[in-house]
Amino acid sequence: MTSAADEAPLWQPGPDRVAAAAVTRFQSWATEHHGAPAEGGYASLHRWSVDELATFWKAVAEWFDVRFSTPYEEVIGDRSMPGATWFTGGTLNYAEHALRASEDPLRADAPALIHVDETHTQVPTSWSELRRQVGSLAAELRALGVTPGDRVSGYLPNIPQAVVAFLATAAVGGVWTSCAPDFGARSVLDRFQQVEPVVLFTVDGYRYGGKEHHRADTVAELRRELPTLRAVVHIPLLGTEAPEGALDWAALVAADTEPVFEQVAFDHPLWVLYSSGTTGLPKAIVQSQGGIVVEHLKQLGLHCDLGPEDRFFWYTSTGWMMWNFLVSGLLTGATVVLYDGSPGYPDVSAQWRVAEQTGATLYGTSAAYVMACRKAGIHPGRDFDLSRVQCVATTGSPLPPDGFRWLHNEVADDLWIASVSGGTDVCTCFAGAVPTLPVHIGELQAASLGVDLHSWDPAGEPLTGEVGELVVTQPMPSMPVRFWNDPDGSRYHDSYFDVYPGVWRHGDWITLTDRGSVVIHGRSDSTLNRQGVRMGSADIYEAVERLPEIRESLVIGLEEPNGGYWMPLFVHLAEGATLDDALRDSIKRTIRENLSPRHVPDEVIEVPGIPHTLTGKRIEVPVKRLLQGTALEKAVNPGSIDNLELLHFYEKLARERR
Repeated sequence: MTSAADEAPLWQPGPDRVAAAAVTRFQSWATEHHGAPAEGGYASLHRWSVDELATFWKAVAEWFDVRFSTPYEEVIGDRSMPGATWFTGGTLNYAEHALRASEDPLRADAPALIHVDETHTQVPTSWSELRRQVGSLAAELRALGVTPGDRVSGYLPNIPQAVVAFLATAAVGGVWTSCAPDFGARSVLDRFQQVEPVVLFTVDGYRYGGKEHHRADTVAELRRELPTLRAVVHIPLLGTEAPEGALDWAALVAADTEPVFEQVAFDHPLWVLYSSGTTGLPKAIVQSQGGIVVEHLKQLGLHCDLGPEDRFFWYTSTGWMMWNFLVSGLLTGATVVLYDGSPGYPDVSAQWRVAEQTGATLYGTSAAYVMACRKAGIHPGRDFDLSRVQCVATTGSPLPPDGFRWLHNEVADDLWIASVSGGTDVCTCFAGAVPTLPVHIGELQAASLGVDLHSWDPAGEPLTGEVGELVVTQPMPSMPVRFWNDPDGSRYHDSYFDVYPGVWRHGDWITLTDRGSVVIHGRSDSTLNRQGVRMGSADIYEAVERLPEIRESLVIGLEEPNGGYWMPLFVHLAEGATLDDALRDSIKRTIRENLSPRHVPDEVIEVPGIPHTLTGKRIEVPVKRLLQGTALEKAVNPGSIDNLELLHFYEKLARERR
């Protein structure tokens, strides 16, 4: 691992930017009021935030003026993981905090939301209008008998109505859960049937890739298969009439009603998120109202440096935790940009066009999109006015070094590039954006405040400069309060605490550098381990997919019964490319020269496509299980896959190898 002295940063914030950053002002204030260190910059602040965990989170709550209608008794009660308790005795409401900017008369008419669709028409929703609609809908939910703890579900695209429905649910103390309308009925039912919703918000369809996709039949199936529903609300995105027995959206948000915010316990459920669920039913992850309020204020307000002057755009869908994270931009008073459409329609520049048109100051996307733009040879900084964009953030998978260089060269040379990593499991970042630190190619800037992040070897010994397991050794407020339908907590425990008792093991391989930055190598359960040398699959993808002939790739490391190790590389070729000996040699040479001779694949195999989860992650572990001979129905949850037919290729290959 390169040491700090060996490599100049790609980007360094100037002194004015450092001085103006919220995290700088927070440190000065916390020094005066809570004994935080005055010197040493971010590194000393982070050390204090984990050494004095309770004091740090108390400071966060005070700095952001979190409103506790009932004062809390202590910041952290039980510190054990799982089971830590936070701000015990305190009551509050997430939606009240999300709508606080609407209380300012000077901001009432400013946009809280800006919605953009594939026509690139902008539709703003003011703070006062958002508050009115939430108030009206919350009253209607109460009239339908929705009480605190009841589940309310949304089968919705990334539209303002989804935000209103979520905030109204939170206002009444309900528990929100959502899926994007590109999910099929089985996938939705695998999720919603677990939580038994009482209300379902649906659209009649959605527009994607320039086409209309009707969903009336799917909605009818959801209604049949969700017997706990008391009401279905129809949002006519494609202009169709409400089906029989469904309520009309417009009528529910028509009243001029001041919202009433149910004051709930800090650990009261806010929403249920779902893991990708590649095997078995998706994990139904419950996070709390209070935990999300303080965690997202910290992450968005300090790490992302968001405030009332900002416009926050992240390309996402309602089926991914980044939608929940995006909506929480409202907590900071920022304007949230909702883009509903294909990331590549009418061309690969679509997201940059949205960033330009909406004046986004923080633009978030996926590493895969950045690399697609690079491969397509586009020039965003030349072709679009991105002068308001202060930060481009990426997640979903590690941003390869070439992605850092491309953003720096093709967007702006004074661009803050924030590769971030966290998970649905905590709905936040373990590591990533810090506005006062330099950016080094291929690295996340630092561990987040309040996250006691380490890299451990199998014996639980900490590592620096070497690959180890990502662990968190102290609790975080947004860790799940539980999984739904997991009465003894065994599934929750086994998901994170089975390897290192009492310590969160996330399932990622990471390296902590000697300068405190973080390198993500991919999932530890699909990491390639040849002759004792471990390498993340992401490293292979980054190298191989530089080749213009390779559209996408998938690498699997298979321990064989005879003690051998078979490592095939599956490649989905670009149009017109042929997998001949010359291309095979080129692929192997690229890996040998850029990574390691030990990780040259045993075979390079052409495939018709690479399978993904519905949230866009490559499916490595289920493919590995198929190749080991596991039956398809046991290796993967079919409803979690974007194209199940692709898996038959690997199933057939496994039979042939036997």
